[in-house]
Amino acid sequence: MNYLVKFGTELWTIFLEMSPYLLLGFFFAGLMHLLFPGKKVSKYLGGNNFKSVLNASLIGVPLPLCSCGVIPTGLAFYRHGASRPSTVSFLISTPQTGADSIMVTWSLLGLPFAIIRPVVAFLTGLFGGLLTKRLYKGDKNISKNGPDNSREIPSGFIPKLKELFRYPFVEFMQDIAKWLVIGLLIAALISVIVPDNYFADKLPGNFAGMILILVAAIPVYICATASVPIAAVLMLKGLSPGAALVLLMAGPATNAATITMIGKEMGKKTLIGYLSAIIVGALIAGSIIDYLLPAQWFVPSIHAAHAGHNHEILPAWLSTSSAVVLVLLILNALRKIYLPKIFAGINRKGDSEPGTINITTLTVEGMSCNNCRRNVENSAISKAGVSSARVDLETGMVEIKGSGYNVDEIIKSIESMGYRVVKKD
Repeated sequence: MNYLVKFGTELWTIFLEMSPYLLLGFFFAGLMHLLFPGKKVSKYLGGNNFKSVLNASLIGVPLPLCSCGVIPTGLAFYRHGASRPSTVSFLISTPQTGADSIMVTWSLLGLPFAIIRPVVAFLTGLFGGLLTKRLYKGDKNISKNGPDNSREIPSGFIPKLKELFRYPFVEFMQDIAKWLVIGLLIAALISVIVPDNYFADKLPGNFAGMILILVAAIPVYICATASVPIAAVLMLKGLSPGAALVLLMAGPATNAATITMIGKEMGKKTLIGYLSAIIVGALIAGSIIDYLLPAQWFVPSIHAAHAGHNHEILPAWLSTSSAVVLVLLILNALRKIYLPKIFAGINRKGDSEPGTINITTLTVEGMSCNNCRRNVENSAISKAGVSSARVDLETGMVEIKGSGYNVDEIIKSIESMGYRVVKKD
């Protein structure tokens, strides 16, 4: 029972610390959504040159996309004519950080970490893009035409204002809610079961600790925002700040699915450039923090709560009210994720007959977020005869309605985006 109480206390303490900053970060995510719609982003990713790589890394740093969402987005840009180097730059810089995770990093790890993290994301993205450009020296990028997966931003003040709050607090929240909850639970669990100074006693030095963290983090997925409380708690247990930065870089930027998809769709040399930039960048950045920068810059802010002191920057009422609002938003997102609407209608095989309204249901693998949902829906709708397409993220089912459409063409279009149709009902 004592462990359960301690777990709940640790969970609530961490949640109080990050809630105000996380809500502010979501608001900035909404601003980014309005200021940088998909068409504008893809416009600046074209070209096999330094400028496009630079643009891709700059655009990717504040963009609120996790690695599950950035892969189909990056592949969509690539198939619309973006070069391999700019695509790799985007794929590296985007998932490492974002407007929301920067604010959470500030709240839990301090301002120096919050500044260093996006700078490192930008530099590793730039390095990865330029390294890929070097690996493909002499090759010409092949433009792959496909459906336009960007969504128009509404016009008018009121519609834009609604979109400013709807996107981050409803749609994007659905993408991040599950991973945010998992990250918080893991952080609280680590805080309870791992003794103080455990990593300081067990790891054979800072650099060795970075390598061990790197090996563990590359194949698994950790959301950029959810990784922050985990890193903060591990630092309180003795993990060096440099090793924590390695976790914050490699965890969100890589996972087994991402590695497989990049190698399959963009080639082995692209994958080499992608992984090399993350590994080298993480170790260099971690070493700079551990060996060159003052240690007092990297003290987790939740240390004050653990020590029993009261050094809160924000008033208690703001932290508490923010936590309550965030809980309600997370619950609403989880409700939308795990209580999906049941698809209605009769599933049919093959092509639809002209002049009749038919429904076809496909099962698609690789969809993880609302960005994936839009990609697949727009890909299906782009085909002649399709009047509507609706995705259920939880089941992976895609319901297609229309008249006279060709199912094989729809499947080919969806698979060209990097997804896989595994069953046709």
